[in-house]
Amino acid sequence: MRLRFIGASLVILALLLGEHGTTASGPTSERNGPPEVHGRATYRGGLVTPPLPKPKFTLADTAGAPFVFWEKTQGNVTLLFFGYTRCPDQCPLHMANIAAVLKTMPKDLSDQVKVVFITTDPARDRSNALRAWLDRFDERFIGLTGSQAAIEAAQRAVGVPPASKTSLATGDYAVAHASFVVAYTKDNLGHLIYPSGVTQRDWAHDLPLLVNEDWSNR
Repeated sequence: MRLRFIGASLVILALLLGEHGTTASGPTSERNGPPEVHGRATYRGGLVTPPLPKPKFTLADTAGAPFVFWEKTQGNVTLLFFGYTRCPDQCPLHMANIAAVLKTMPKDLSDQVKVVFITTDPARDRSNALRAWLDRFDERFIGLTGSQAAIEAAQRAVGVPPASKTSLATGDYAVAHASFVVAYTKDNLGHLIYPSGVTQRDWAHDLPLLVNEDWSNR
């Protein structure tokens, strides 16, 4: 991404970059302009200034155990995404792209990346369904769920607008949600976001950099 974002404006950013159910689309890696640079690293994701503190919330994993987000992701690059398993576009695309790249990375690097997917549709995304859906991409992916109130609180803690339901003509509903991944690095700060339009090539470029990055030298 050839962009720089202000951390305090992340809620507005979520709306501008597009949510599932809208026609807005995010920037792609093919855009013109200088890439984001930190030190000697050039990133395809959008740098967030100031970086976002990693939030402290607890939800349940797909085995039903409490998952304390801040503690369980310590020492790793953590890619956080809010979505739902019936999403027809952004959710499977993000998960498939990340999974494909992780499988090509050396194990000592990929083991330092945690992917956390929090459902925005807990009524339909029961633990077993969420686990089965994530396993289609990568069995290492972490799925989290909880009450609607707890999930909305987690979204606010991250700085994204809570997802909302949109009625369909079939009588069912879709879920409008922020369509970007927040990347928290080993310093427990979210320095980059990856909106819709990010490609496998972008992830392949950025993930090794994020694993080896030392933000203290900034």
